[in-house]
Amino acid sequence: MASTVVPFLCGGYTVIVDSLADQLARAGHEVEVLKFPFSSHHDELLEQMTALRLLDLTEHGDRLITIRFPSYLLRHPKKVVWFIHHHRGAYDLWGTRYQDIPLTPEGIRIRDSIINADRLGLSECHRVFSNSKVVAKRLKQYNSIDAEVLYPPLPQAANYHCAGYGDTVLYLNRLVHHKRQWLAIEAMRHVRTDVKLLIVGKADPDATAYVDELHALVHRHKLKDRVTIFDDWIDENRKCTLFAECLAAAYFPVEEDSYGYPSLEAHQSGKAVLTTADSGGTLELIIDGRNGLIASPEPIAIAAALDELYTNRARTQAMGEAGVARMRELGISWDHVLDRMLS
Repeated sequence: MASTVVPFLCGGYTVIVDSLADQLARAGHEVEVLKFPFSSHHDELLEQMTALRLLDLTEHGDRLITIRFPSYLLRHPKKVVWFIHHHRGAYDLWGTRYQDIPLTPEGIRIRDSIINADRLGLSECHRVFSNSKVVAKRLKQYNSIDAEVLYPPLPQAANYHCAGYGDTVLYLNRLVHHKRQWLAIEAMRHVRTDVKLLIVGKADPDATAYVDELHALVHRHKLKDRVTIFDDWIDENRKCTLFAECLAAAYFPVEEDSYGYPSLEAHQSGKAVLTTADSGGTLELIIDGRNGLIASPEPIAIAAALDELYTNRARTQAMGEAGVARMRELGISWDHVLDRMLS
């Protein structure tokens, strides 16, 4: 297996890499995991991509499973990719506030090189899997590549449990602007019930200013008694406890690549998920009124949904309890992943 990583930064992709390696080993396979430090800064991308392309792993293993951009540029005769997202600044986020490549002749050259390299590396793969329909659609649209959707399961599902339904909606994720924790805070200005919001997560290295913005929002709108922000990484036991005790979970990313692990963690804890109509891959998991609520991405609409979760607790509990059945319906299991990955 191979993937690029950002040193000392944990995220959904690191969970996928480590969990898949563990599951393959449990199934009796000999597994070696190659993790390549990688910077996503635009002026370092091409030389790093070239370095990966120069590595020929033909003599190492009977199959190479690659995960994160651009590890699929590695050379191997039986290469498989579990594609979790593009370098989005060159694709669907190009032309938006989240574009991370400058709109200059050099920036355009970098973008074109990324797209051409992706098309080459992916076309060589024995199998191409994506982590959602959203990502599969992007692969088809931008790279003319057909991908089979393979949803990532939780690594330690048995750790999660339900310990009741409190007054707090939990938003647990990395603190970066496109995850839109700020939208949850804005919504809290308009709630009519005593529902509370707990935001938990560690900021990306370049997102410390965003964390300051979140705290400033809470202060400006006098929400200190209703909104709590814990801006640091928490261990697995603490995370399980937070999900076990919360009323429901919230997740409002911008056109996210997948449903996000917090959505599965919420369901495994018997909790409903509140998301937005533009959240991307999350909408493949959440059915409005069945295992969660889908609101318009506007503070007033989200506030109404938060009040609904708080007021109609029997329905909130029923939606949470429906989560595991929904996961089963989508085939979210490691047995299914290994069966397809090794086909």
